[in-house]
Amino acid sequence: MPVYSYRVVKEDGSRGEHFEVEHSMSEPTLEEHPITGEPIVKIMQPPNLGVKHTVGSIEKKLDNKNVEKAGFTKYEKDKLTGNYFKSAGTNKALPETLNTGAIRSHVG
Repeated sequence: MPVYSYRVVKEDGSRGEHFEVEHSMSEPTLEEHPITGEPIVKIMQPPNLGVKHTVGSIEKKLDNKNVEKAGFTKYEKDKLTGNYFKSAGTNKALPETLNTGAIRSHVG
């Protein structure tokens, strides 16, 4: 059953208590607080559609085969050396290894 958010409307028009109620979609929208009887308004919220961007779906999209199929090159960092090794991609013009030890930033 869906959970709906409501807010109490005070006499001066300011916002009151915020609360949630679980009820069927076929039930009418509440017009008063179920306990205190105060007037309330329903708060419209975006639907929770988290299934599209789950950790698993992101990992699947970034899988080496999918990256290569899309025409990209992927490098992964070796934690011991700090260098990056090509893990996906067929572009022969790109190096197999990127030596990050040679990259230095200078200030001033």
